[in-house]
Amino acid sequence: MNTPKETTKEFLFGKKNYLFMVIGLVVIAIGFMFMAGGGSEDPTVFNEEIYNWKRIRLAPTLVLLGLAIEIYAILANPKK
Repeated sequence: MNTPKETTKEFLFGKKNYLFMVIGLVVIAIGFMFMAGGGSEDPTVFNEEIYNWKRIRLAPTLVLLGLAIEIYAILANPKK
């Protein structure tokens, strides 16, 4: 008779990988929060705040940095 073997469930990534994934998601979320807003209450009035350096430079940089962190988290070897 065949005896059932105990199978241990093992995660695909290590603890370090999941930590970097969470950090990457937080950085991406912060980047999108910086991009949000800047509209005007009155549609006939132009708001110069839309060209703020946080929306033009910082927010896309944070999103790209977060994506790079996510790629690193996926490709990092959990055994090291």
